[in-house]
Amino acid sequence: MGPMITEKEAIRVENWVNEALEQGATLLCGGKREGAFYMPTVLTDLPASCTLAKEEVFGPVVTLYPVRDLSEAIRESNSVNYGLQAGIFTRDLEKAFEAIRRMDVGGIMVNDSSDYRIDGMPFGGVKGSGLGREGIKFALQEMTEPKVVCFKFSK
Repeated sequence: MGPMITEKEAIRVENWVNEALEQGATLLCGGKREGAFYMPTVLTDLPASCTLAKEEVFGPVVTLYPVRDLSEAIRESNSVNYGLQAGIFTRDLEKAFEAIRRMDVGGIMVNDSSDYRIDGMPFGGVKGSGLGREGIKFALQEMTEPKVVCFKFSK
């Protein structure tokens, strides 16, 4: 892990984590900042009212939510206004395909973390996580403005 983009962003993450802790979240590890570096942090028992439960943190923070089954996990995932990437760990292909069908996210990694990415594959989210996709083909399409040109020549 390296530093965040600016110290200001590390302070933002620190503030969000502190807010969650003040509202009753449990810190399992991390939770400390030195300059622009924020230690990888794991939290559980997150109150639904805190910022970390409602916004994309864009920092080294993981929040753990216990669920009874896959359906509850999918409902919880889909209940937020964000949907960049998701990861599901299973040996059951039916469960993997159920998650793929039902989860409202831009990409699903089966048996890998949600940050897995190959440059050639499309990357992007849904809902509040963005529009469209990035990647070589998609970047070219986004950066190209098609223009129709018609000629009619007289005889």
